[in-house]
Amino acid sequence: MQPYLTGLRGFTLVALGQLVSLVGSGMSQFALTIWAFEKTGLATSLALMGFFYMVPLILISPLAGAWVDRGNRKLMMMLSDLGAAGGTLVVFLLYLSGNLEIWHLYVVGTLNGLTSAFQWPAYSAAISTMVHKRDYARANGLLSLAESASGIGAPILAGILLGLVGLRGILLLDLLTFTAAFTTLMLVHVPQPKPSAAGRESRGSLLGEALYGFRFIFARPSLLGLQTVFLLGNLVANLGSAIMAAMILARTASSETALATVQSAAGVGGVLGGVLLSTWGGPRRKVHGVLMGWVLSSFFGSVLLGLGQSVWVWATCAFIFALIVPILNGSNQAIWQAKVPPDVQGKVFAARRMIAWVAGPLAMLVAGPLADRVLTPAMMPDGALAGVFGGLVGVGPGAGMAFLLVISGLLGMVVGLGGYLFRVVREAEDLIPDHDHTPEVRPEPVAS
Repeated sequence: MQPYLTGLRGFTLVALGQLVSLVGSGMSQFALTIWAFEKTGLATSLALMGFFYMVPLILISPLAGAWVDRGNRKLMMMLSDLGAAGGTLVVFLLYLSGNLEIWHLYVVGTLNGLTSAFQWPAYSAAISTMVHKRDYARANGLLSLAESASGIGAPILAGILLGLVGLRGILLLDLLTFTAAFTTLMLVHVPQPKPSAAGRESRGSLLGEALYGFRFIFARPSLLGLQTVFLLGNLVANLGSAIMAAMILARTASSETALATVQSAAGVGGVLGGVLLSTWGGPRRKVHGVLMGWVLSSFFGSVLLGLGQSVWVWATCAFIFALIVPILNGSNQAIWQAKVPPDVQGKVFAARRMIAWVAGPLAMLVAGPLADRVLTPAMMPDGALAGVFGGLVGVGPGAGMAFLLVISGLLGMVVGLGGYLFRVVREAEDLIPDHDHTPEVRPEPVAS
């Protein structure tokens, strides 16, 4: 008798464990964001936290993807969760000893980026072996639901608990929640993928296998086109997202309640978006979910959010933005999970993430100094741009960051609409056959 949960039921349990763990991580992230901004007062400090997380994640992703395909995916999922817990433990011990500094957060962010490089391809590839193809979008919706549901509770709980137990108590709770993710993984069965022709072709040295993911994508113009959309979209989106929290704090005199309200509204929208995707399954033509997702999320999540000048406008925009994101990402994920053979998904998905995110750190490096040194002074009452754009985004603290959000959102809309101009992108689902339409390869017998 099989002692483990399997299929969509098993994956639902995994998503539930991730929900509990993500609530803890979200509380820590919220509390550390407040701590860092109060310590420095600079958008650059918050942008650099993201930068030091993303750079190692991007650099090691191809090798991590190769390791995921070579090894046991369930074990990889467990080890990545333990690595994330290790980063939180380091911050906790430093804060407990009174030695925590901003630069420590950059170092721990680097550690978390390294563990996340294994986590995402392992979890994404596990969907393809745990659930039926018809449930890919639903399973992705469950993961998105876990991420978004944590976004509701984490800011509210963190805002309350900061006054009761402080940053130390929140970090301790985060460490305790990691046990939920680890325990639920122990209870499910994550099948290893069946061998395919692509899997056999990819075999070789670790470096060769890491590079195979790029060869697979570049040999398929439609997949490369989809990734180019995400490359350009993430580049411009990170210009705004890197300084969004700083904008809200700057315009509300560092109000924890204002930031928690906006982030919780985004969490509610994300939950509803995840529920919608997990029950509906996304649009029949998944590419419309991708391209129109970029257009609408950029409009509400950057353009209107930057134009708004009150907590309730920001919260409404964040809600709609987060409602759209699960459909955007879930639709894209479903395309890739259907087109890429499961036994090479670790390598291909890692390469895919590197392509999509490679420009993100550059945007983060630019966003902070651009906001702090150029746009913030320019949008003060007597600044060079106040007379021209002050009527749109206001003037004073945070106005320069809001202006940057508007610019990034307009560029994001251009990226989404531009995807429709290229046949390899708008007809990607038709131009590439599903992986289950190609023959499986039987394992070679082991010589005696």
